[in-house]
Amino acid sequence: MFPFRQIYFALALLVFVTLVGMSGYMYLEGFRVLDAFYMTIITISTAGFQEVHPLSDNGKIFTAFLIITSFGTFAYALTAISKYVVDGEFNNYLKNYRVTSEIEKLQGHVIICGYGRNGKQAAYILKRHNQRFVVIEQKKDVIAAMNQKHASLVLEGDSTRDEILENAGIKRASALITTLPIDADNLFIVLSAKALNPNLTIISRASDDNTDKKLKIAGATNVIMPDKIGGAHMASLVLKPDVMEFVDFITGQGTDNIRLEEISFEKLPAKFQNKSIRELEIRNKSGANIIGYKTASGDYIVNPSPDTPMYLGSKLFVLGTAEQIANLKKIVV
Repeated sequence: MFPFRQIYFALALLVFVTLVGMSGYMYLEGFRVLDAFYMTIITISTAGFQEVHPLSDNGKIFTAFLIITSFGTFAYALTAISKYVVDGEFNNYLKNYRVTSEIEKLQGHVIICGYGRNGKQAAYILKRHNQRFVVIEQKKDVIAAMNQKHASLVLEGDSTRDEILENAGIKRASALITTLPIDADNLFIVLSAKALNPNLTIISRASDDNTDKKLKIAGATNVIMPDKIGGAHMASLVLKPDVMEFVDFITGQGTDNIRLEEISFEKLPAKFQNKSIRELEIRNKSGANIIGYKTASGDYIVNPSPDTPMYLGSKLFVLGTAEQIANLKKIVV
């Protein structure tokens, strides 16, 4: 807002000098309002046009005083406005206004705090799955170098501040991913985000082994430790490489055509609720395959029996091509 304050101050000075000039000419020379305004403008701008009426001695002294005192003000105002336009600050204002307007229209989006290695990868995957998201990044150089095809909307600011989270639409968001390198910052964001939106799904990064418990107590739904996961993934690629490559393939890392989706009981139409997997006929109607089941108590069942019933709070995990998943959503949504 500093550039705006500078321009407002410059404009206020111009208005003040103009009013002083008009008052002086009206009082000393008896000019009409329009004549006084015209005389003041050509005087402070040093345009050099002829006076409206011949000036008295007092009018000449006042005019000289007005030129001396207003020249710097006029030059300052012109410089401030020119700098605002030439330096791109006006374009930045329009860009920020556009971003803010777009964010206000979002509903159920994801907020990514930090655009480092983890934040960038999260944005990449979300973009591939057509999930709208907002990136909050504080470093100007990172924002300048950001690859816009991997970003949706970028908000410059400190994500530990509540007003920045609110500007990102946290109260309307469905999830938040915080990937800052300092665990204390992530913990602070989790606390703030949970207070602003208690129903928010929060995924947080952690570096220290002792931080994950604190983050979950603070309200994080899941805590990811990149170093530990990366090491375990590399070891698994040595022990069972094809299995790990297949997992990457079906979880969205290898192709855009394969989808692994979850369907919750609450999202099923009334005609499908309280029925068994066999009665849903997902395979016959869409071509997708049910590969997993999560009970209401949180237990996982791999390759569940067709007679498994769908109870309140349970979920199905379905694997299929993009076309099959699209057909499935037409059936069950």
